[in-house]
Amino acid sequence: MKKMTIREIMQATNAQVIAVDGLNEVLDKTVAHITQDSREVTKESLFFAVQGERMDGHQFIEECYEKGVAVCLSSKVIAPKKGSALLLVPDVKKALLKLAAHYRNKFDIPFIGITGSVGKTTTKDMVASVLAQKYDVLWTQGNYNNDIGVPLTLFRLEEHHEIAVIEMGMNHFGEIHALAEVVRPHLGLISNVGVAHIEYLGSREGIMKAKCEMFDFMPEKGVAVLNADNDMLITLEGKLTQKLRWFGVENKKDVYADKLEILGMEKTKCAIHTPAGSFDAIVPMPGEHMILNALSAVAVGLEMGLSLEEIKMGIESFVPTKNRMNVMKLENKMTVLNDVYNANPVSMKASLDILANADGRKVAILGFMGELGEYALEMHEEVGAYAAEKGIDLLFCIGKFSEQMEQGARDGGLKEIHRYDSQEDFWNQGLTLLKKGDAILVKASRSMALEKTVEKIQGVN
Repeated sequence: MKKMTIREIMQATNAQVIAVDGLNEVLDKTVAHITQDSREVTKESLFFAVQGERMDGHQFIEECYEKGVAVCLSSKVIAPKKGSALLLVPDVKKALLKLAAHYRNKFDIPFIGITGSVGKTTTKDMVASVLAQKYDVLWTQGNYNNDIGVPLTLFRLEEHHEIAVIEMGMNHFGEIHALAEVVRPHLGLISNVGVAHIEYLGSREGIMKAKCEMFDFMPEKGVAVLNADNDMLITLEGKLTQKLRWFGVENKKDVYADKLEILGMEKTKCAIHTPAGSFDAIVPMPGEHMILNALSAVAVGLEMGLSLEEIKMGIESFVPTKNRMNVMKLENKMTVLNDVYNANPVSMKASLDILANADGRKVAILGFMGELGEYALEMHEEVGAYAAEKGIDLLFCIGKFSEQMEQGARDGGLKEIHRYDSQEDFWNQGLTLLKKGDAILVKASRSMALEKTVEKIQGVN
């Protein structure tokens, strides 16, 4: 990151400075690193202390002083040692957002904002892969998409970066509004509006309203890139002040695909059509929803001045994030579709679509889907029914709402179903039911940590 003085940080965050040394001496010190991890601090670090549900970052401030940290951002008075300083603010997260907005303003480059109910991280990675064919790109790593992750991403900006791709997540109203105020994207992409986080937002209309907060701080000359196949987003036609660019498979507007061909469980071929011409592409991930991710990246690439050749290269060289629909060929002759990163009804069904195209016995190990509120019972049952509809041979239902998932599958005619209260129960009772040659989908919400089950499957003889 570009260095900032403590004086500059104090002014950006409206903080009170507490120091042992002379004030001017302290304020002239520079910060070249910002972190919430006390293990990472150096003499040029700013450590910010966040009060979390499980841990209070303020308890690590003394440790940071011992390491000679330049300054700590805190909402509690913890007297600094000689050589360090404390910036006192009422709310550390809000101060961090103010500082990130200040730092973002040092860069006169295009900022791309990305959100969506399903697949926003894969979309972000695909967009970055495309843009990297022409630009030096900074993009969100993993799922650093909240009020801490977005600032930490922005603080990674360096002089050499030519474009930034920033993912924005939320589960309550106002969260994307706050992030968009910091990022102020020139182009905003919404991959879709589904049912993720409906527990807190009440309805799909509420979800769309929350996603559209990204446009609150976009310039009128900015560009909104939207999924034309999404029944909610298509209603925004003519309602935004920004220029609209559409992508889709069913609705052939602006950027679209046809001639889809599933190439096993690893790739999908299609023809992509744009106002600048057409080309064939092989998306190195399975499923129609991955075609939509690729199309969104095509639309962004065109807006950012890439050639069709550069865009094609970016799509075909894409590498997915760990635990997101990774196809694993195991030594025990099983194939695992590792998609444990997260889950909601839309992504569950998309993953089952991919499993349905697999060779061998089709096995689904499915767990709990979170943040569905009053819709949870119905939607878990719906996913079970969908597994039956897609011809899945063997279904394992694990954890909360597994009874509803099992019932939906049985009502749909799926014969072989096993239900477990925990993944540990599955390890003890279900692993032995797997066979060589099985194609196995493993998917659940992040809180279940089903990557542990993937590891167990890898060890099956």
